[in-house]
Parts: sequence; C-alpha cells; structure tokens
Amino acid sequence: MPEPRQFVTRRCVLGALGAVAAIHPLPPAVANPVVSTGRLKQSVCRWAYGSTPLPDFCRRIKEMGFSAIDLLFVEEWPIVRDAGLTVSMGYPSRRDKFIATGFNDPANHPLLLREMESALPLAAAARVPNVIAMFGNRVPGIDDEAAVANCAGGLSRIAPLAEKYGVTICVELLNSKVNHPGYQGDHTAFGVEVMKRVNSPRVKLLYDIYHMQIMEGDVIRTIRDNLQWIGHFHTGGVPGRHEINGSQELNYHAIAAAIADLNYQGYIAHEFQPTRADPFVSLEEAFTICTV
Repeated sequence: MPEPRQFVTRRCVLGALGAVAAIHPLPPAVANPVVSTGRLKQSVCRWAYGSTPLPDFCRRIKEMGFSAIDLLFVEEWPIVRDAGLTVSMGYPSRRDKFIATGFNDPANHPLLLREMESALPLAAAARVPNVIAMFGNRVPGIDDEAAVANCAGGLSRIAPLAEKYGVTICVELLNSKVNHPGYQGDHTAFGVEVMKRVNSPRVKLLYDIYHMQIMEGDVIRTIRDNLQWIGHFHTGGVPGRHEINGSQELNYHAIAAAIADLNYQGYIAHEFQPTRADPFVSLEEAFTICTV
C-alpha cells in the first residue's frame, strides 16, 4: 500500500471522526451486497482510482459486482455506505509516516493506541469490519525478536477493545525489497509469530499477495498453512503491481480458488495500478479472474 495523503493533523482527524458519527446516523441494518457469483467477497483499494470521484467510483464498481471498497478515511465512509457498499478496510487516522510508524517500536504505542481507541467504536458504528495497522520500519537496536515482542505487547493492549466492538485490526505484511525499504514485517513468519502471541480473533494479518510473492513466494501453501491468522487479502501483479492477468507471474485464479476452498469469509481487495487507458476494464478483468 502507498502512504496515505498527508494534509491534516491528528486532532482534525479525531474531530472528523466524531462529526461523521453525529452527522451521518446509521440507517437500519440491511443485507451486505455480497457478490452473487463466486465464493469470494471482492473489494477494491480506492487509492489507485483517485481521479474518479468517489460517488462515481462506487456506482461503477457496484455495477461490476464488487461489494466493498478498501482503504478509506473516516470522512469517506458515509459515501460508500450510502451507495450500498461496505468499507472493507478503514484507516484509523490520517497522518505522516503511517507505514513507518508501527507497533515494532514501543515509543509509538501511545500514539497508535490512542488512534485505535478513537477509531474502533466509530468503525463499529459504521459497520466497517476492519481497520488497518502497521508493523513499522526497523529501528536501531530493535531486532526481529524484540520487534515481535513489542508488536505483540502493543496489539495485546488494544485487542480487548477490538473484541468488544467486533472490529478486526489487520496488520499488513509488506515487502522491503522493492516498495518499502526498512519495513520490519516483511515475512509471513514474522507476522504469524506476532498473531500467535496476541491470539485474538480481532487481530489478524493483512496478507498482501503482491508483497509476499516478492519476499518469499509459495503463496498458496503459505495461505493454506496460516489462514487462521489472516483476516484480509490484497492483490497485485508481480512484478510492477499492475494487472493480475497473464502479463505477470502469478496465477490469481488458482490463488483465489485456493482461498475460497478454505471457506475464507473475509474480503480479497484488489490493490494494483492499472496500465490501460480505461482502468475499469482492468478492474472488471480482475473481478472475473478472482470469481471462483
């Protein structure tokens, strides 16, 4: 994932969170618009389509059969909800160095815990099932063993609140080879060890298939062996993070089938940058590839 756009302070974000909850009361519960074909709920990461106004984007992807949009800030949640879609992954805040500032460093815990304490109840009220978090960039003096312990310690402190509100904190695995040099949570084993220590149904991994293919490959076997610790998926073509079709090295139809065969109930969100003049052609193609 890219860094969120930075232009407001934490105080402004928390104010916006409260304002959204007050101005946009939740309507009566309705059935989620689950995709009628296939066994997976497919979502789209918003950032790659930012040139399309969000209401128009909602309309276009809903027509394709998508049920949700990923990686949205709190002020965007009502727009998606009003369009009859789900926000499948929300940001807890909008601030600088979101990816680098993670749970691996105890110095970050006060900030990260405050953000989650504010965001989790609002996500529950808006029926946003997942909120994203980061392991963070490496810090001198904190090796992987210490980082695992630090991440587990910080996430264990917020896990009871996530369980109370029924919102899952998804901590993302990213590659440190190409896109995010220095990121510490760059292998599945690191993330799984943190999840085992936290051992909460509401703290899971965001397994980004693109990133983990770059770092370690063997994605289907890894997913099968570790699904209990995974709460969310992202896609992207390797190399380049473009379309997930035959132009790249992964067989996404087989990966999607393997995930569906495990009776996975969460979302698989497409996070690639289309190369076609009409990006929605690529998005519709991705939807077809992952309909199994």
